[in-house]
Amino acid sequence: MSSKCVHKGCGKQFTDPEEPCVYHPGPPVFHEGQKGWKCCKPRVLTFDEFLDIPPCTTGKHSTVDDTPVEPVKEPAAAAPELSGAVPTAVPVPAPPRPVHSPAIPPPSSAPSPAPEEDLSDDPSLDIPANATCRRKGCNASYDASKPREEEKCVYHPGHPIFHEGSKGWSCCKKRVLEFDEFLKIQGCKEKTKHLFVGQGKPAGEEKVDSIRNDFYQTTSSVNVSLYLKKIDKSKAKVEFSSTSIDLDLPTTDNKRFTDTYQLFAPIDPAKSQFRVLGTKLELTLAKADGTSWPVLRSNDRWTGERIQVGSAGRA
Repeated sequence: MSSKCVHKGCGKQFTDPEEPCVYHPGPPVFHEGQKGWKCCKPRVLTFDEFLDIPPCTTGKHSTVDDTPVEPVKEPAAAAPELSGAVPTAVPVPAPPRPVHSPAIPPPSSAPSPAPEEDLSDDPSLDIPANATCRRKGCNASYDASKPREEEKCVYHPGHPIFHEGSKGWSCCKKRVLEFDEFLKIQGCKEKTKHLFVGQGKPAGEEKVDSIRNDFYQTTSSVNVSLYLKKIDKSKAKVEFSSTSIDLDLPTTDNKRFTDTYQLFAPIDPAKSQFRVLGTKLELTLAKADGTSWPVLRSNDRWTGERIQVGSAGRA
């Protein structure tokens, strides 16, 4: 009889308890927008990237969750009052607020809706044993003995929302406090057939028309993430000019994205940099005049996403 491993990052069905299990032994860490695991170093910004962080430890499967719980940090105790002394209220200054130009209204904090994934498996592709459904919140494992038409995929079509300690999905109302509880929130939409392998690759190089981007900024730089998986580091080309960026990004799975971004404000090309990561391209654009950017490209419509303005923190 098979059992499902409860280790974070594994989740496979297993029958042999001695089978190697690759997983995260530490708890998840979410801090100031960054996401990762306490047991290893990668830190990412989006939830999809967080789920793609490769497990860091090899052990044995388990049906008992032994992930440590992070201790709650108690606030520092107030200093004891001296006998007979009259306590004096100390005014606390209000935190500084970003200043926006009167000619440019500040963007709202409403998040952009995530498009619903409407993919299906290519019938010509083989589904590997113990494959897990790719739709968020489902986590069902492939059962070769069960007809595909009888599969019921219960999943979340929206995106995760973490706000002031609460966790949930944009597509439904339930909110919880613990990350483990968040992972157990039942999906709110149902489809026939799971999504195990997706579609096959087309013959020849596939052109990518557009990719998702987001950014935050400091007074001196604009820090951009362009989301494209498996960029070929040896062939990727990024050319900076004072008002634009030329991008030529081939991937190792036979795709290619090319475009020229006309920027909202001028940059210093000599001080601007880029680096290729597993799921994205990161750009650091050195501002030429310190202007606050409400959008990345000069022809972008304002999406209503929050734009951070401030000084970079110390590592």
